[in-house]
Amino acid sequence: MRCCLAPLAPGVVPKSDHLPDMLPPSITEQERGKATLTCLANKGFPSDWTLSWKVDGRSSSDGEESRSPGVLQNDGLYSWSSTLKLSTYQWMKVGSVTCEATQGSQTLVSKILSRDQCSHL
Repeated sequence: MRCCLAPLAPGVVPKSDHLPDMLPPSITEQERGKATLTCLANKGFPSDWTLSWKVDGRSSSDGEESRSPGVLQNDGLYSWSSTLKLSTYQWMKVGSVTCEATQGSQTLVSKILSRDQCSHL
């Protein structure tokens, strides 16, 4: 649900299609006691970018993170994905979740999802 997304820091990436996109957990999933957030980043180069998560401004430690390595697309650029799995209880306590795209030690771009921006979350 894109209504929940707001750019946090556009960094040095010149086009909006380079920013990570974040998908919030579905209502159906939350009813089952789970909350999975997905972060997608496209059209990056080189391949050594990493996606990471922050919960309420701190590195994620309560959830289970998984990341994919960069995948080379037909246009010669890379795409990445990462998921953060929380329990519904943990998700309901969260104020905001941030997905950061980093290269080396430098955070280049990030997106923030504030749970209270969408009424169904």
